[in-house]
Amino acid sequence: MKIVVLVKQVPDTWGQRALDLQTGRIDRVLGENVVDEINERALEVGLIQQDTMEAEVIVLTMGPGSASDAIKKSLAMGADSAIHINDDLLVGADYMRTAQTIAAALKSVPFDLLIAGDKSTDGGGGVIPAMVSEILGIPHLTHLDSVTIEASKVSGERSNNNGSVRAHATLPAVISVTERSAEPRYPTFRGIMKAKKKPVISENLSSISLDSVSPVSDNETTAVLTVEARAERIGGIKIIDEGDAGNKIAEFLALNRLI
Repeated sequence: MKIVVLVKQVPDTWGQRALDLQTGRIDRVLGENVVDEINERALEVGLIQQDTMEAEVIVLTMGPGSASDAIKKSLAMGADSAIHINDDLLVGADYMRTAQTIAAALKSVPFDLLIAGDKSTDGGGGVIPAMVSEILGIPHLTHLDSVTIEASKVSGERSNNNGSVRAHATLPAVISVTERSAEPRYPTFRGIMKAKKKPVISENLSSISLDSVSPVSDNETTAVLTVEARAERIGGIKIIDEGDAGNKIAEFLALNRLI
């Protein structure tokens, strides 16, 4: 079985994050970038199959040169190989362009199962897995809390407000997993050393036969119109209790029509 896992390098949620007010995009230089945690869970689902059955796990990422760090960690965790799509024309790519690019790259990679996280921590769209499956014309199961993979089908449970739903699809298929799925493993020293010898295929729009597309700014389906910095928070009114604090608070509430 051949499993492809989508991974993405994103700004660390524990670090400093900001928007570039000129482009409307996330400033990816400001702080540290890491593998999106939900992608690590998606990779773990694939690695479990690698541990229990004869499965090859390939990670695929679309991003700048710095995204190679995400590939290195994924390989150290246990992935067998990687595909890195890097092209200047993809800077600022929206969901449609991203899905089209990933789908085009996958057309030359025969696979049984594509695994992704349900949504990234930077974009948060949660639509890429379903869009890729529609472009490729294969079934998809999204937002799975648990996954069971067999020789010819994949199944899993999805939570909703009324409980959970069990769903299944025949392979090849696309699935996305939630934070309730498998806890990701840590790279071992042996894994880190082995990762240095694992193959990484570099792709661009030309190599995946999308070189005829125009730059993103000329051919995007969505666009950021305006971006404004968040207003700075100003200090509130400080009331010092000198025996009349209760009256002052009541006056403040009444003045603001809160009582």
